[in-house]
Amino acid sequence: MIRVAVAGCAGRMGGTVVGAVEAASDMEVACGVDPHAGGGVSFPVFRSVREALDGADFDVLVDFTQPDVVEGNLREALPEGVDCVVGTTGLSTGALEELASLAPAGTCLFYAPNFTTGAVLMMEFAKAAAPYFPEAEVLEFHHCNKKDAPSGTAVRTAQLISEARGGRASEAPGRETEVAGAEGARGALVEGVPVHSVRSMGYVASQEVVFGSFGQTLSVRHDSWDRASYMPGVLLGIRSVGEREGLVVGLENFMK
Repeated sequence: MIRVAVAGCAGRMGGTVVGAVEAASDMEVACGVDPHAGGGVSFPVFRSVREALDGADFDVLVDFTQPDVVEGNLREALPEGVDCVVGTTGLSTGALEELASLAPAGTCLFYAPNFTTGAVLMMEFAKAAAPYFPEAEVLEFHHCNKKDAPSGTAVRTAQLISEARGGRASEAPGRETEVAGAEGARGALVEGVPVHSVRSMGYVASQEVVFGSFGQTLSVRHDSWDRASYMPGVLLGIRSVGEREGLVVGLENFMK
């Protein structure tokens, strides 16, 4: 039985993770971590990861908190040899590498910019198409309460596109074409790939990658309309981290 601590258990994603773990036959919720949690749950809830480490026994910490909280949580859990499954975006590659170095041998820091299998496949399809098209742009759509822009999925997609085409930057008109007072119209450049972020009520998480070449375009799109779509990937991460160590980035590493 895998004992799981859920950081951010009072949030929408954290609550969905709690339900998924409770429904799984091979794992259980050992505790929650959330300073804003109320009562009415069947497991202990602590205000901080430090308090959870002192007051409960768990194998895996799942973190769906906030960009300004996740790093502190990992700095507490990883040195204690707790495997971590992280869905909170906002940490740079350098920060993830530094955090993973704090953990003893046999401990895994698993970070996924997206836990839906469809989004992982969308990124793989974009990576496959990138060498064949001179232009690529990423458009991502999220709910209005998302704390970071661009999304971790968009950043990772842009990185994969850049790597696949050898770091070649877009040749399309860029920021030099933006009119005065409308700076940013061409989006943010991430690894040379323009990324555009939309935040609005009605969305959960959607992303489209548009490729262009002479006389043709190719679009690859993924839509998630329910947070439950993330749960198979989260459970796969929980089940897989115990067999790995060091830093692992991307759910595709466990889908093979």
